[in-house]
Amino acid sequence: MANCQKLFTIFLEKLDIVDSKTEKMRKSKDRLISRIEDYFKTYRPTYTPAFYIQGSYKMGTSIRTKDDECDLDLGVYLTPKPDVTAVTVQQWVYDAVNGTTDATPLKKNKCIRIKYSAGYHIDLPVYVKEKDSKKVPELAIKSKGFEKSDARGVINWFNDAKKDKPQLVRVVKFLKAWADNVKSSMPPGLAWTILAVNNLKEKSDRDDIAIRDTLKAILSSLKQNFECKVPAEPYDDMFSDYSEEKKQVIKTAIQKFIDDATIAINEPNERKSSHTWQKLLGSRFPEGEDKEDTALSKLNELRDSIISKNARLSSAGVLGTFSTGVSAAAHTNFGD
Repeated sequence: MANCQKLFTIFLEKLDIVDSKTEKMRKSKDRLISRIEDYFKTYRPTYTPAFYIQGSYKMGTSIRTKDDECDLDLGVYLTPKPDVTAVTVQQWVYDAVNGTTDATPLKKNKCIRIKYSAGYHIDLPVYVKEKDSKKVPELAIKSKGFEKSDARGVINWFNDAKKDKPQLVRVVKFLKAWADNVKSSMPPGLAWTILAVNNLKEKSDRDDIAIRDTLKAILSSLKQNFECKVPAEPYDDMFSDYSEEKKQVIKTAIQKFIDDATIAINEPNERKSSHTWQKLLGSRFPEGEDKEDTALSKLNELRDSIISKNARLSSAGVLGTFSTGVSAAAHTNFGD
């Protein structure tokens, strides 16, 4: 089998957000913070905003999509808790950041989104909580009001999970890259993160095998119970509103990945193996060299010689394709 680990290492680097874009996002984030602070000082002085970077950026699992896009989640935490609706506090933040770019901010269900022409967007989920309260903050959701939501708890959970497991972060990034390449009907990045943590199958020196085997475990889990529960408040199931048709599409996609990945893993030629990985993970996955795994080639040669009855046993008791020695007997005892 071709060992494509070096290709996965190169691919991982291509998923990283380039330094220039990271710096632009940082400056945009700082400008948004200044605008929101100025807005509340001027128009809503009763409330004090605090800010917390959260989501995949904080967990270290952000990737640059195939369309060269990336994102940042910046939580806006208002204290004390206003006696207004969730839609109202979202509107306050919208008013604060409107005009930051030429594009009008988007009012999403759980955040205000600002898109930038440089190929990234910043999401602003808005939370409320009482001052000095130890209670979990409440997230403003346009469609349902306020709901307890512990973004820090999710990050702490992931940080604990990845201790002594450096491969976990890599597997999450590769799964997100695959989902980005497939696009249609695929769950969001947080869902893949949760599924990977709960089903990780480590193979420290082989990311290809780790991804394939982790997806095998994920598929087995979803066949038993198709759910993905957030590991902190509100502990909701991210798949609760998925139709049976969508669930089947996801399971079929996972099975296809497993089947194709197995072909790639078993392929002795690195270039041919890399072509299969490119179909799964996208064109950014590098092309391998036109060379074969010599150890596997020798095993295949020995297998073929045994099947054709040309293998011989040397005086040292070694089975191989020798010109002299005792011919191997035909093997008829096949196991399951």
